[in-house]
Amino acid sequence: METKISEIRKEYTRGKLTQCTINDNPFEQFEEWLNDAIAHNADEPTAMIVATVSAEGHPSTRTVLLKGVENNKFIFFTNYESRKGKQLADNPYISLSFVWHKLERQVHIEGKAEKCLDQVSDTYFSSRPYKSKIGARISPQSRVISSRMEIMRAFVKEVCKLAGHEIRRPDNWGGFAVTPTRFEFWQGRESRLHDRIQYILQEDGSWKQERLAP
Repeated sequence: METKISEIRKEYTRGKLTQCTINDNPFEQFEEWLNDAIAHNADEPTAMIVATVSAEGHPSTRTVLLKGVENNKFIFFTNYESRKGKQLADNPYISLSFVWHKLERQVHIEGKAEKCLDQVSDTYFSSRPYKSKIGARISPQSRVISSRMEIMRAFVKEVCKLAGHEIRRPDNWGGFAVTPTRFEFWQGRESRLHDRIQYILQEDGSWKQERLAP
């Protein structure tokens, strides 16, 4: 007999989150939780669900890897001509969600994205594996293609073309830096009475901390 989707559930018992123990600084709290996820061998601990909205108000999501938190900005890289790249050009407001099932934790971040400086994008691109650099150059990300063979042929052609040469970052590929205005830290608890604590950025640069109902 097939399992009914509505009957799939589990109890969350691995931890708790109190305002007495949580950090006053949301960036430090995030770093602590990310380090916990890495230490517990969580699958893809830097993976985040990135949500953007088109100029017409249509939302879309995808999973992207966080590549750094610098100067209180969350950084990721992508093709600027991809769906998310175009949507961020029209509407820079964005949300990032981290889900660490192994620890029964989530972090949700809302903020505004801006393109990284070319130097930042160049430095990261130069650190990428050789084949990843080639892939970034030849993929018309988010566009319709006739088949996988089309992209593989373009890949092989570019490999032959650039053999023995430095692979430079294409102009349509680079980073986004997200400046948060809201954080929410979520810890699963028994009976679905989860712990949820949010931080809201204030005009003076401080963070207001509040507990939310589960």
